[in-house]
Parts: sequence; C-alpha cells; structure tokens
Amino acid sequence: MSITAQGTAPRRAPQPSGERITFAQSMRDSLVVAKRNLLRMLRIPEVVIFGLIQPIMFVVLFSYIFGGSINIPGAGLDAGAYREFLMGGIFAQTVTFATAGASAGIAEDMQKGIIDRFRSLPMARGAVLTGRTFADLAQTAVILLVLAIVAFLVGWRINDGVLNALAAFGLLLLFGYAFTWIGALIGLSVRSPEAATSGGLVWLFPLTFISVAFVPSENMPGWLQPVAEWNPFSAIVLAVRELFGNLPPGYQAPDAWPMQHPALASALCSVAIIALFRTLAVRKYKRATG
Repeated sequence: MSITAQGTAPRRAPQPSGERITFAQSMRDSLVVAKRNLLRMLRIPEVVIFGLIQPIMFVVLFSYIFGGSINIPGAGLDAGAYREFLMGGIFAQTVTFATAGASAGIAEDMQKGIIDRFRSLPMARGAVLTGRTFADLAQTAVILLVLAIVAFLVGWRINDGVLNALAAFGLLLLFGYAFTWIGALIGLSVRSPEAATSGGLVWLFPLTFISVAFVPSENMPGWLQPVAEWNPFSAIVLAVRELFGNLPPGYQAPDAWPMQHPALASALCSVAIIALFRTLAVRKYKRATG
C-alpha cells in the first residue's frame, strides 16, 4: 500500500510504452482534455468576445462600404446581392482564423509546462492535441452562430432550405477543424504564444484575400484568376454560397474543377489537411515531449 502526503493526490504512472491504447480510450482522453480547455475558455470570456468582434466588424464594414461598388456576375452592383455574396467569404474566413487561437493555446501550454503534467498520466499522447482541437471547434461553432445572427440583421438570408444550410455549416466546421490542426503544428513549432499568434495569422491573409471570398475572380488580373480559383479557400466559399442559396440567378462559376464541384473539393481538401497535419502535429508533439 502506497502512502501519499496529506492533501496530495497520488500520481498515476505514465502509460507503458509497449501497451496499446484503444481508440475508445483515446477518444475519452481527448474529450477530457477538450472539457478542460472549454472550462478555461468560460473562465476567460474575453477570448470568445474578441473572437467575435473581428468577424462582426468585417460583416458591417464590408456590407456598407463595399456593398453597391463591386460588380457581381449576374447581379451587377446590387448592394443586397453583394451582402449575400459576401457572407460565404466571411463565414469561411472566420473558421480559418481559429488557426491562430489553436496555435497560441498550444504554445502557451508548452511554455507553462502543462504538457509535462499530462505526460505523467496514463493517457494517449495524441489526446492532448485532439482535445485542444475539439475545444476550438466548439468555440468556432458558437462564433458561427452569433455571426449568422448578425448577418441576418444586415440583410443576409438562407434561400435554399434548412437542410442545405445545415450542410453548409457542417462543411464550414469541417474546414475550420482542419485548419486547427495546422494551428496545432505551428504552436508546437514556435517558442512563445506571441510568435504562435503571428505565425497563425500572417499566411491566412493572402489565402483568404486571393480567393473568391470578397470579389469574383473575374475582377482579378488574368494571371491571378487561376490562383484564386484553385485556392482551397475559394472552394469552401463557393460551396457555402451554393448551399445557402446566395448566388445570383445568372452567376456562372469559373471552369476550374474546384469551382465546378466546390462542396466535394472543400470536403476532400479538409480531410486531406486533417490527415496530413494531424500526423505531423502528433509526431512533433511526441518528439517535443519524448
């Protein structure tokens, strides 16, 4: 019988290296870590509030500043059509910007030594990262809900049925979840949360703006149009526009394959990103804590 100091919880032995961890146990561990991160977010509501401010500002500013000044194929300079055209890009940009939060959160845990505490527990190694991405996914879902309400107030509407709208939100969450794994890898690769935040954002701006998110590709220089049309971000934007019914009646999608099959292209891209970056992030995590 082991004896522990009064008021000190007994320390569990780490998982033996030769013992296999089942998928069910790995999921349980991931959900425990996700709960820990969600509770932390609730105790620091500023994280969620500031996460809401930026997309709301984009909705309001783009709707009333650029609305009526950008030519939309099939709708011309109609301000209402631009608001509906815009929202697919804002939704997609919002879920991808969750990358910065994932990067900073993991970098902070690494810096504060919390990961070392997890190492002492008999849990799946990958559960620490998976739990973090689950928590970020839940936060993204809340932000999307609030953003949809704000968009409704400025004139955005769902025009193609509830089921298609739910499919659009599902694609957005899948795409956002994929990008949190990119954020996880960035967070494991830098030395501070500040560097992780910068590293998680700096490459997202060209990704989101060189796309069909805010202007049609037809309005771009000829050499830039193929870049925008094959950008995976453009595929998710066009997919949710179609599912929400936000495309003008006369709109013709570009001939590039992702633009002709945007829902399939965005789903395949999301799965590929998860498979690649989860593998790289878990491998990086094991090396960093091994």
